[in-house]
Amino acid sequence: MSDTLARPMRFGSNSGQPLTRRDGIAKVTGAATFAGDNSPEGLLHAVFVPATIARGHVTYLDVESAERHPGVTCVLTPQNRPPLQGDPSAKPTMFSFRIEVLQDDTVRYAGQPIALVVGETLEAATEGARLLSPRYEVEPVRTSLDDNEAFGFEPAGFGLPAGAEHGDVEAGHAASAKSVDVTYETAAQYHNAMETHAVVASWDGDRLTLDMPSQALMMSCAGYANFFGIPPENVTLSSPYLGGGFGSKAFVTGPQVLAILAARMAGRPVKLMLTRQQMFGPVGHRGATRQRLRLGIDENAELTVIDHEGLAETSTFDDFVEPAANASQGLYAARALRSTHRAVRLDIGTPGPMRAPGEASGSAALECAIDELAELAGIDPLECRLRNYAETEPGTGRPYSSKALRECYSQGAARFGWADRPLEPRQVRDENGLLTGWGMGTAFFPAPMFAAEATATLRPDGTALVETSAADMGQGAWTALAQIAADSLGLPMDKLEFRAGHSSLPDGGIAGGSGHTATAGGALHAAGTDVVQQLGQIAAADPASPLHGAGNGRFVARESRIYLEGDDTRSEAFADIMARTGSAEITGSGSASRPPEDAERHAMSSHGAVFAEVKVDPELGQMRVTRLVGAFAAGRIINPRLAESQLMGGMIWGISFALHEEAKFDHRSGRIVNADFAGYHVPVNADVQGLEVITVHEDDPFVNALGIKGVGEIGVTGTVGAIGNAIRHATGRRIRRFPIRVEDLLAG
Repeated sequence: MSDTLARPMRFGSNSGQPLTRRDGIAKVTGAATFAGDNSPEGLLHAVFVPATIARGHVTYLDVESAERHPGVTCVLTPQNRPPLQGDPSAKPTMFSFRIEVLQDDTVRYAGQPIALVVGETLEAATEGARLLSPRYEVEPVRTSLDDNEAFGFEPAGFGLPAGAEHGDVEAGHAASAKSVDVTYETAAQYHNAMETHAVVASWDGDRLTLDMPSQALMMSCAGYANFFGIPPENVTLSSPYLGGGFGSKAFVTGPQVLAILAARMAGRPVKLMLTRQQMFGPVGHRGATRQRLRLGIDENAELTVIDHEGLAETSTFDDFVEPAANASQGLYAARALRSTHRAVRLDIGTPGPMRAPGEASGSAALECAIDELAELAGIDPLECRLRNYAETEPGTGRPYSSKALRECYSQGAARFGWADRPLEPRQVRDENGLLTGWGMGTAFFPAPMFAAEATATLRPDGTALVETSAADMGQGAWTALAQIAADSLGLPMDKLEFRAGHSSLPDGGIAGGSGHTATAGGALHAAGTDVVQQLGQIAAADPASPLHGAGNGRFVARESRIYLEGDDTRSEAFADIMARTGSAEITGSGSASRPPEDAERHAMSSHGAVFAEVKVDPELGQMRVTRLVGAFAAGRIINPRLAESQLMGGMIWGISFALHEEAKFDHRSGRIVNADFAGYHVPVNADVQGLEVITVHEDDPFVNALGIKGVGEIGVTGTVGAIGNAIRHATGRRIRRFPIRVEDLLAG
């Protein structure tokens, strides 16, 4: 174990408090400035033209008509687009895709940019784009998993494992007394954050300034610098507020590169804001999957094998594959385990990471398959999971850094009233004659940690400034990270100035993977600790200080006082030390990352259990989720209010996944026919009738110095399966496709 993790951390009075958002007033009053709100002097507006076919070539663009429009400044096409210094097919950063930036006249998916029009006003640019009137040479399209040959998946770009195998899988199949062999499908889902993608780009010589939403500011600077042949330090990116990201705002996109290129050509700032319809194509999505699960149990209903095969869509020009089968790798104690992935190339935009990538789709299928096994064995679904509870990570045998899943099962079941559930399906109707069913699912998500840096400055007046380029995409990072920073410095929150969301600040890492609080928070904690140690050494060298001579000790801070660790009788106020010694500001720096050896010693994940009640009209097939209870163990909770909000949001996303969300393709044209909020359904208030979150206490001394795991994605993972299982319990029908539709229940 590293020295950092070996030393137990002490926390002050800010962590663990349900503080309201520091940015809340700015957002509700409209004072918060999002990327699209910026309008610098001389601003031009850009609109990209999306392809209306999914495969073929652009044969004609009426550039002359567009350029004659009095408000149009320029039109970019493959014929006149200036060269980029970086290869659009290259992947210069960890989160990179091949981008479409008018390389040629080939159309690879509907919605692909085929031209960019720049105008003095948004209306002029929009009208100019309409006047281009593209014509195409159309080729047959492929938009479903059956439309092309599957190929073996090799990891690329994101380091996602292609699969894993532990134990003798064939022997596990042979040893099973009972088994299921089932196939589940999940539909394609598209990022629909409230704020669409946007950029305001300005050039000053070879220096680029960007206002744009970004989940990874410094990495984005490196990506854009690569394409324009300038040093990363020449790119300044401002992203104080994001209206949601969910993975799609962590990487460089083609439309944004085109807008930046247009700004360089025009010598004026350019703004591009994607329409809602344009979010369906060039900025990533969760790919559709087809998953075959072959599970076996012995006479005691203990798993002999989990054999999980994932088939997923990807684009014709890149390789991101939804790693759904990975959901089976770390949860249940099967004697043998195999996860494999294959992909099908389709005429779609490249999929990408979307809230709980892999685990969301994979756990939906796995949790339903586990229920099918429980039903086959004639035992309660919770009992089936407890019989297969993994005390160490399946396959590797590594101990968990912490695992309070049993407590999640117990507390969630008790709060829900699970003990009263009849074993057989279709046994309960409510007072209105609606079929009522109860289902459950296990929630699971890894606890990653990236790398980040921060600085902290203690001022003579007793206030402090802390800085990191961390991103807040609505999850409350500005508040939770400030709580960590304040505790590291021993200050109340009103004495702390917190700066984030700008690339001129220390690298705050990546806001994604449920690892942002641990990552940026760890750096802020280290920076504050550095300040405290410096201040302690100043006091230890001062004969007038109660801490004189304690230079070999370690110092901690609380309530604007510094203490010798382990001896609360020796302390002094910050202000007294600095006033007496004439100290000016004291600045400390800190960084955080997970040492590889720590990651190898333990399996690190958050766990939980979700219990769902559904009501189904037996004649109409109409479904409603009437209750959800989720119990989650995710290490140290910095802000219970924000954590509960994140977990609720994840569970609501689970409702969306299970019953609502699906991109519908016209298989003749390859276009998505419901590319708007009228046709692309997500839950509204009426769909969320009862929602309760329980956070289960969990101390984790190994996952990182703060003991934080993360809550942003785990709420999705148990909820989808719980709802599917509840519908089976209510109706007696097992639907193996998500989202579950009324017609699925009424068919046959």
